[in-house]
Amino acid sequence: MDQKTVFSLVALSLLLSACGTGDMEGGAPQSNGGSSAERGSISLDLFNQKPEITAQLENLAERYSEQSENDTTISITTVGSGEGSAGLQARFSSGDEPSLMMLGGLPEVQRYSHTLVDVSDMEVSAQTIDGLLEGGTIDEVPLGIPLNIEGFGWMYNRDIFDQAGIDPDTINSFNDFVEAVETLDSQKEELGIDEVFAFSGGENYIANQFSANFTSPEYNHSILDAYQATELNWEYGDRMQMYTDLFNVYNVQPILTVDYSRSVEELFVHDRVAMVHQGIWIVPTLNDIDPDFASEKLGILPVFGESDTEGKIVAGSPWFIGINSNMSDEEIEEAQNFLDWMYLSEEGQEIVTGDLAFVPAQEGYEPEDIQDPVSRELYEALLEGETAAMTHNQYPDGWFQQVLYPQFQRYLSGDRSWEEFEEHTAAEFEDMR
Repeated sequence: MDQKTVFSLVALSLLLSACGTGDMEGGAPQSNGGSSAERGSISLDLFNQKPEITAQLENLAERYSEQSENDTTISITTVGSGEGSAGLQARFSSGDEPSLMMLGGLPEVQRYSHTLVDVSDMEVSAQTIDGLLEGGTIDEVPLGIPLNIEGFGWMYNRDIFDQAGIDPDTINSFNDFVEAVETLDSQKEELGIDEVFAFSGGENYIANQFSANFTSPEYNHSILDAYQATELNWEYGDRMQMYTDLFNVYNVQPILTVDYSRSVEELFVHDRVAMVHQGIWIVPTLNDIDPDFASEKLGILPVFGESDTEGKIVAGSPWFIGINSNMSDEEIEEAQNFLDWMYLSEEGQEIVTGDLAFVPAQEGYEPEDIQDPVSRELYEALLEGETAAMTHNQYPDGWFQQVLYPQFQRYLSGDRSWEEFEEHTAAEFEDMR
């Protein structure tokens, strides 16, 4: 199941020299191994759950190694498409523990909390935007560095909307959204689109993310409230059903066969559908296929999950990078060096906002450094408090894979009523918590 792409990364010689003679700034463990020549090479393994940034991570590695002198090898294991959590568990069960690991939400951080390094004293932690370490904190101890800020909603094609005579700024309610969908559908032939939507009914993580639009208000738009919740009452389930029924009528069919590749890489980027339910993580994919799409065509619409007239974009730091405390002092130090370089050095920051197209979770970045308009819009919405919380990462372990998605599939295919969907998922949520 695991496929490893091995490439060489090299640590900063100045940092390693400093660490050989004293404590590393930020409180990392002091090296007991002397110089890099005496210590020899260091091998680390980063477990990645985001396959869409693999190529960008490879470029990051190349750039890092070009300005370094020490011999460090970092292996990248990528397992995504909703299978990353199970893949990471398998690594620990086999005894082949990764050195650094990408963790999704507090449940996953909690699961590995006994083997994660306290990142409180790292320089990158001190530069993280206030409040964003919360999603990786257990018992008031931060155990992970936010990978980036992400957000999702209805990603739309500005050109197609413009050709249809739809001004996105006038979509200020759920009814406005429905009217826009019907307008697009009535002009499919003139617009040259297959359907209005390409919702990825074949991907369990898309259903999981979609649900956050409607569970966030139930949990007061709070990650901690969602994590501590013992019940899910679907207080806003009626609105979730309304959205689901709408896109299922105007979606590429069969909806359960539509995956990320078909939705984003085949249909959306080639102007064959007007909307997908996705997030800013698709920007690198879009840039690889059409370098002008994200900057010229991409837009994002909020979801009116809580109110008919107050839409929100779900945003936050869904992924955290944890450091395995079972490593040697030298390996922990090297992992910390890499993360500090990635987010705080001038060259690393260029890659973070450039190739990776991240909305950074750290201070010290200029808004204009964020390349695409949608990412800047998301960043501004987060600062202005106009976002919903990423509650989908706080559900009970395994619930969205084993319960939410199968039940959602059954509803989409007509084999389950919405009432049955809510009853079954709510009961299993309580049992699995």
